[in-house]
Amino acid sequence: MGYLDNTSVTVDAVLTKLGRQRLAEGNLNITKFALSDDEVNYALYDTAHSLGTAYYGEAIERMPVLEAFTNDTQALTNKLVTLPKNTQVLPVVTCAQSAISLTQPGQTAVLTPQTLNIVGANAAGYTFVIGNTDIVSMRIDGSVGESPAGMSAEDSQAFSRAASRNLQTSFPKTGNKLSGTLNGFAVKLTAYSITQTQSTTLTITGIETGGTVTVPVTISRDTTLD
Repeated sequence: MGYLDNTSVTVDAVLTKLGRQRLAEGNLNITKFALSDDEVNYALYDTAHSLGTAYYGEAIERMPVLEAFTNDTQALTNKLVTLPKNTQVLPVVTCAQSAISLTQPGQTAVLTPQTLNIVGANAAGYTFVIGNTDIVSMRIDGSVGESPAGMSAEDSQAFSRAASRNLQTSFPKTGNKLSGTLNGFAVKLTAYSITQTQSTTLTITGIETGGTVTVPVTISRDTTLD
């Protein structure tokens, strides 16, 4: 990872594994993109700058910008969203559980998020990112949702295929505390047998709205291993 030269306008794109596969097949068709302001510190906006209004944002514009990378738990954590005109409130993703605590191996919890303030905002479902797949398994529970509005027929089919795979996906324990990502309407978490109590987070993001909620997840040690 490195920094980009921010003295000129630069677009730095890195394809994911799926993107490289589509490119090799001659079937790479980018129809949507996401933006974020992860690397912007708005506290540096200086309305008292001695040189006037044109320099209020100078410090922000000179901040270093990271090269593109494909780790979805680190990139685009603060997505910019497009909402209907005259929207007066932001979408808020909520969950019945403010925290999850699983005290024995095999114990489960199902999380079904909802989006407030925006009508029909959860039609395409949510992205679920679990921070550590070595202590808890995550599977989609129930329906995986519809393809987002405005998708081409080809992209809609690809969305459906990916959604079907999500229903069958589980993440192997690697010992490297890797994250796992799935799309759907709800997820089921199942505690693994572990020797020490550990914690991680489950981040839930609305696919269409960008609304996000983070739920702490704690898995207790397996006392039968004593």
